[in-house]
Amino acid sequence: MQESVPSILEANASGETAEIYADIRSTLGTSVVNLIWRNLATMPGALSWAWSAAKPLYLGPAAAHAEAVRRTLGLPALPGISSDALVAAGINPMALREVRTILASYYHTNALALVVLSALLERYDPTEGDHARPADTVPASSTTELPPLPAMASLSPEVQRLIVEMNEFGEETDPYLIASMYRHLAYWPPYLAIVRTLLVPLHANGSLNGLTRSARALGRAHGRALAPRLSPHRPPESLQQALAASRLFVEHPIARMNGICALIRRATPE
Repeated sequence: MQESVPSILEANASGETAEIYADIRSTLGTSVVNLIWRNLATMPGALSWAWSAAKPLYLGPAAAHAEAVRRTLGLPALPGISSDALVAAGINPMALREVRTILASYYHTNALALVVLSALLERYDPTEGDHARPADTVPASSTTELPPLPAMASLSPEVQRLIVEMNEFGEETDPYLIASMYRHLAYWPPYLAIVRTLLVPLHANGSLNGLTRSARALGRAHGRALAPRLSPHRPPESLQQALAASRLFVEHPIARMNGICALIRRATPE
C-alpha cells in the first residue's frame, strides 16, 4: 500500500495553487487542504477547473445535501466509549476535546466532499438512479483549527501497523490511500487502540463494507441532484485523469470514512 498519491504540499504551493489552497481553507472553514485537492494540483489545469466548479456548491446547495447524507446514512450499533476508560488510557479532558474537534472536522468535510465530488462525476459520467433531496435545515459551521498531520514515517512502527490495519476496515478492495483521520488521531495511540477494538467485529461481519456501499450510493444520489447546478470552466486536458482521481477518492476513502467517522464520533463521549 502506498501512503498517498502524488500531491503538492501546502508548504510547497506557490502562485495560483497557493491562492486556491487559501481559498479552499477559507471556504471550507478548515486549517488543512485535503489530499484530493493537493492531488489534483499535480495535474495540468485540474485544480483550478475542479475548484471553480466545486466552490459555488460548497457556498450554496452542497451543505444541505451533505447534512442529508449525515442524517440518512444508517449506522450499525456500536458500544459507547466510557469517559472512565479514556481517562484510564491516558486521554484527559483536554485531549478528548482535541479528539472531538478532529472527528467533528472530518464529519463535516467528508460529507461535503462526498456530494460535491459525486456531482462532478455525475456531470461527466452520469449514472441512472434517483435524485436525493437535501435536508431542510443545516447546522451552523465554524472554522476548525487542526494539529499538523503527522507523516506515517514519524509514527512508531506499532502505530503505523495499527493505522494500516484500521485503514482496511470498510474497504472491499486493497486499500490504496491511508485515511488522514487515522493519522490525525495518531497523537493519541491509546484512543486509536480502543477504536480499533470496537470496530473489529463490524469489520468481520461485513457491516462496515455495507456502510461504505451505502455512502457511495447516497453520494451518487445527491450528486445527481447537484450536477445541474455545476458551471465548470472549460475542462482541462487532464480531465480524464482528474475524474479518475475524484472517483478513486469518492468511492474509497471518502465514502468509507463518512460512515466510520460518524460511528466513532457517536461512540466518543463529549
